[in-house]
Amino acid sequence: MDQHHRPVSSRPRAERARHVADVLRQQITSGRFPDGVLPYEHDLTRRLGASRNAVREALDLLRHEGLITRRRGVGTTIVTPKYGHGLDRLAGLAEALVGHGTVTNEVRVAETVAELPAAFAERLEVPAEAGGVHLERLRWLEGQPLSLDTSYLTADVGAGVLAGDLAGRDVFALIEETTGQLLGRAEIAVHAVTADPDTAALLQIPVGAAVFALERLTHLADGRAVDAELIRIRADRMTLRATLHRGPTTTQ
Repeated sequence: MDQHHRPVSSRPRAERARHVADVLRQQITSGRFPDGVLPYEHDLTRRLGASRNAVREALDLLRHEGLITRRRGVGTTIVTPKYGHGLDRLAGLAEALVGHGTVTNEVRVAETVAELPAAFAERLEVPAEAGGVHLERLRWLEGQPLSLDTSYLTADVGAGVLAGDLAGRDVFALIEETTGQLLGRAEIAVHAVTADPDTAALLQIPVGAAVFALERLTHLADGRAVDAELIRIRADRMTLRATLHRGPTTTQ
């Protein structure tokens, strides 16, 4: 068939552009373009088997996401790299980003509270009047803000964590040192939210930008809940990953 008369997909162009954007996003976040530069449009058209218009619209979608930038004479470049954070292993941010750069912590709040907020006390399974420790840290990677972490810890564990190096170390390591126990497990829920004005200012993103809101409840090896967190992560800089294994199916 004449290459100039290839059949055109019957799918709407917006749908085709979305599919191309999905492919390119996955390739970008998996490190397919280590030099930070995407191929020219005609090369992408050939590689992806898509029309020039679909590729162009897909690149515009990724540009609006803040993932790439396009400049005449320069081409299409990745704005900031995305880093992977595995959800199938209980690890602090600094542990997860080993090899990607230096993680630093701006400690915004580190205080003992006489009464825990009711929602956090319920998650920790302690009375609100038992009190605890409230932490809030802005996490930076290579000089750019990456996440805003808010934690409430039980009183006994939190006291030891407060005495540790909160600016330089992960809270998980401090908990294990304080208790003399390894952490056991955590329940995680991830929500897609938009950045409120305060979060946007701290993370240096536009108001309304996409943010991962990760709720995590961490337990010691003996099963006791000790750390309830709400972590707001820049969605333009982090990819949440997990390896899932399919076990035996159950029937009702």
